[in-house]
Amino acid sequence: MLRLSVETNFRSNIASLRRFPKSPFWFACFTGPDARRVQRSTKEINKRRAQKIADQYEAAALEARLGLLSERQARKIIGEIFEISNRQKLPNDSIDDFFGRWLVSVKIESSAKTYQRYSGIIERFLAWLGTRAKLGLPHLTSVDIVHFRDALAKRHSPASVNLALACIQAGLSKAFDDRLVDVNEGSRVPRLGDDRQNKHERRAFTDAELRAILKVADQEWKGMILCGVYMGMRLGDVSRLRRENVDLQDRELRFKTEKTGRQQVIPIAEPFHRYLVEIAGTDDPRAPLFPRAFDTRQRDIPTGTLSNQFYRLMTTAGVVEKRTNKSKGKGRSTLRSTGGLGFHCLRHTATTLLKRAGASDVVAREIVGHETAAVSRTYSHIDSATLRAAIDKLPDLTGEL
Repeated sequence: MLRLSVETNFRSNIASLRRFPKSPFWFACFTGPDARRVQRSTKEINKRRAQKIADQYEAAALEARLGLLSERQARKIIGEIFEISNRQKLPNDSIDDFFGRWLVSVKIESSAKTYQRYSGIIERFLAWLGTRAKLGLPHLTSVDIVHFRDALAKRHSPASVNLALACIQAGLSKAFDDRLVDVNEGSRVPRLGDDRQNKHERRAFTDAELRAILKVADQEWKGMILCGVYMGMRLGDVSRLRRENVDLQDRELRFKTEKTGRQQVIPIAEPFHRYLVEIAGTDDPRAPLFPRAFDTRQRDIPTGTLSNQFYRLMTTAGVVEKRTNKSKGKGRSTLRSTGGLGFHCLRHTATTLLKRAGASDVVAREIVGHETAAVSRTYSHIDSATLRAAIDKLPDLTGEL
């Protein structure tokens, strides 16, 4: 008869080892929680380490037989087994520890705006979890995330709720990739559908609306609006401009987008060029192009303050209705309706004006800085002469001011 083991010891309540002839690994032999003898592979070829693992198995089984094996003790024993086998401690992040560590990587790898948005969401999520945030990461379930999502939905629009959900899902995806959890619980939570009834689609401004807003704007806001209309720039990028970004001689604006990190070189349209010549005066290249807006961004990274200022301009111009702070009892998605208009709509306006002037879709996207699968700088590059020809065809919206 073939000998089944090299070493066998079945003494009750004492862990022993055995090894099969065709296996390099030692098997732990111990008395299980039901008092029956059990064999488990230690996945170890080193007998000393295998014996330590077997002893841990025996200790855990004894605790279970006595009814004393708590979850905390079980995790402690599993951690000790992991450390024996891998020569390193088992990652055992609490929920708040993990998300705190994940936010550090977000801060390094993403923009300041993304980090601030994500850190705010995670702070709110952990506060909502309360004492549960101190539990181990595997305790976080899809049910927890669904309840948090539904709590947010009572006060915020579907878009805001889905942004928060996407943030949590991104963190848990990282945890799953790093094998800190066996299942990505975030992937099990569906996002909310858009509320189409209350959602206002962004649209381009009409020429009349733009002229009305420019008429009531002060000098700085007039320049920022012209920058949005003729350059298609986002409000955050406009507010961060310095004089060194402007080349008046070659009539070009050079800057790096805050959202995508894309380097842009855009010909300056004549109406905006006239404005820039008018405000020229300092030789300091680091001087902000729009000082008040620049200062606001230094104190308040999000563009919400500037967006509100622009809204008040639209209100003064009669383009939109004045906002009220009175709730209508239908959630924030129905409050403060703007009719779909905001500073970002100047990007839509720039695209519309370019296409109206005969520019191709590719040229319009290059100027405004849209990145799509169909239009990528890797495969298409528009020369500056083509871009300038398109810019020079844009209408002068300042003529009647």
